[in-house]
Formats: sequence, C-alpha cells, structure tokens
Amino acid sequence: MQAMEQPTKIAFLGAALDCDERQEALEEKLASLGLGGDPFPRVMELIRREVDPVRWQEAGQLAVPAWLLPGPPPEAAAELSVAAMVGFVDQGGCQAAADEVGRLAQAAWPAAPCLIAVDHSLAGGVMAALSARLGPQNLSVLVADSHTDAIPMAALAGAIAYDQATNPASVYDPDDPYLRDRPESYNASSFLRRLLDQGLILPGNLYLLGLGDWPPKQALRIKDPRLAAYTQAYARLKQAGAGVVTKADLAAGSQKLVALLRRIQTPYLYVSLDLDLGAGAALNGVRFRDRVGISERQLYALAAAVRGVLDRGAALAGLDLCEFNGRRAGADRTYRIAANLIEMIAFGQEPRA
Repeated sequence: MQAMEQPTKIAFLGAALDCDERQEALEEKLASLGLGGDPFPRVMELIRREVDPVRWQEAGQLAVPAWLLPGPPPEAAAELSVAAMVGFVDQGGCQAAADEVGRLAQAAWPAAPCLIAVDHSLAGGVMAALSARLGPQNLSVLVADSHTDAIPMAALAGAIAYDQATNPASVYDPDDPYLRDRPESYNASSFLRRLLDQGLILPGNLYLLGLGDWPPKQALRIKDPRLAAYTQAYARLKQAGAGVVTKADLAAGSQKLVALLRRIQTPYLYVSLDLDLGAGAALNGVRFRDRVGISERQLYALAAAVRGVLDRGAALAGLDLCEFNGRRAGADRTYRIAANLIEMIAFGQEPRA
C-alpha cells in the first residue's frame, strides 16, 4: 500500500526525562550529580558528522525539570527521592511529557520524527501523534525491546507478589511500599497497553521483537491468580493479533523474524528501539540490565531486516531510540551503536566500527 504523505526528511527530537523510581537508580543518580547525561547531543555529534545534512533537521528538545535529568545539578539533590519519582509517575508525569513530545513530532511533520530519549514511555507520544495524523489502520508499529511494555500495573504487581511468596531468591523486597497499590499509570512498562486500549495502535499492526520477558509455557499453566493475570496479559496480546518474536526466536535464526516482517502491509512503519535489547551483550549504557540482550551483530541484522521493510515500499513514519543511561553510556559503544542503528534504518547506511 502506497503512503499518502511521504516524509521529507528525518527530524531529530531529544528528551532526557529520567524518572526511574528504583532505589538503585536513585543512588546512581545521586552519585552522578552534575553529569547531565543527556544522550541527544552525544548521538547527534555522530549524526552531524556522518549523514548528509540535507536529509535531516533538529526539531527541538523536551524541557525537563533539573531533578528529572539523568545527572541532575547538585542543587537538585534535595528533590531526589524514591517517593518523588513514584509520585511523578503515578500522577501522570510520563503521560504529560509524552504528550509534549507528541506535539514536537506533530510540529516537525512532514519530516519523520526520530526521538532520542531516556524513558521509553515518551515514544508513546510520538506514536499517538502519528496515529492521529495518519490513521491507526495505516500505521504498523515495530517495537524491539527486551521487555513487553504492555503490561498493566496490577498484573505486574501480582507477579511480583507471587515471586515474593514462592521464590526464596526473589529480588523484590516484601517491605517495599512502592511495589503495592500503584495506580494504572502511563509509564515505561505499560505505555503500549494504553495506546492499544485507546485504539491508537491496532493489535494486528503491532510487532514486538526480541522480548526476553515472555512467559515460558510452564508459567502459563500456573493457576495462582497473582501470576495468571500477568501471564494472561501476554497471551491476550497474541490472541488479539500482535506479532511476537522473542529473544529465543532470534537466537534460533532469522526465519521467524523474516516471516513476521512480511506481514507488514501498511503504508507507514514506525520503529521503536529500546536499547536494553542489547544490554549485557552489545552495550551497557542502558537503564535496565536485568536481562541479557542480543549481540551487536544481531542488532545490526535486526536493523537490516527492518530496513528491508522500508526498501519494499513502506514509508518510515518515525523512529525512536530510548532507555539510554547517560551515566554509563559514554564508557562503552552505546552511542556509537545507537547512531549506527539510526543510520542503517533511517538513511540506509552501513554500520561503522
């Protein structure tokens, strides 16, 4: 199907919002005061040097309160606490920020937005804006991520409670008040669920690649209601028509990935890359490293397969790379790999060493 509006170039957007409420993340942030840690200038430094400027533009950055930066200024230290981060998320802070990012994306069109961000939920603002403009029936959304990001908070809380009760080696603190009674907020682990519920993404147009958290078959057979609600949240995605290729599928070869990508028939494709897909294997400059991801070579193979969808006629409606940890990313190849993925998918270039 031919795209009705062909994007003219790529419009780069930045969003350094980091509202990670985990205690370990807060301690890391307090140890990095004054660092800044915004991934946007680091990635753009490479893009400016390596991509013809006729093909892209810079279209603005989200204004982020100082205490929510990856490495806040020292004067913001008093504002940093787990309670403050939880309050920001639970009171709709991620949704408001995503809406603002969506407005930046709308203003940049007909340039296709490329968001370089920390919190993955902000990508939902770009997806929503493009869906409203192009129509959800015309937009496929491909999300490459170690985590599914479509799980309701109540289901996640139930799974944590089950793990605490049955797993002697559980990493969850039973006395942590922030693991219980959380509202169904829009956040980095649930934003796709919100977009699906709002009809902004059609389940049959959603493609989830590289998932490392997909429940094993034996988990699907456990009847404990705390875990059953969690596993059924995954099962319902597939039942509704979402395409899924797990990390294990990728490790077994490219056949399932190639077959899934052939299903894409919409005129527009949005590509969302959570860099934790390469955590512990290709790179370490990401916020969540709880699951070992895929290698740098595998990341590029995935990017090449996605580029193949565009070469077959789909128009790139937009792109994002999220979940940078600017406190770590400069110590390895995270920024280099991110720029390579952008250059491969958006510009058809080869990855650089």
